[in-house]
Amino acid sequence: MTGPIEELTGVITDYFDALYHCDTDLLQKVFHPKAVYATADESPLLHRTMDEYVPVVAARVSPASRSEARNDVIDEIQLAGDNTAFARVRCTMAGKAYVDFLTFVREDGRWRIMAKIFQMNAQAEGAA
Repeated sequence: MTGPIEELTGVITDYFDALYHCDTDLLQKVFHPKAVYATADESPLLHRTMDEYVPVVAARVSPASRSEARNDVIDEIQLAGDNTAFARVRCTMAGKAYVDFLTFVREDGRWRIMAKIFQMNAQAEGAA
């Protein structure tokens, strides 16, 4: 039997895989259909629904197809209760480093991302 931390780690791993491969089917499995995607890096604030976000990922050239090195890190996972959690994660794509704050809800026994709020840095550490 796995616990919530292991289950959340699995969802986060799938999240990283979905972004690396631009796998929109997997992306839609890890995100709740009503999830929010946002960043304050843009002005005005960028906010997307999943219906808006998924086509953006589908249109990307995947990091996997460019053989980009992966640098996926889970900094922390916090449980707020039986059905709510938070994770701070980092990844790199196209030479840019991202810090993502992911909030999760557990519905019908399944963890899914309900919100992704991220910060982008211009150059990833160690990026070529």
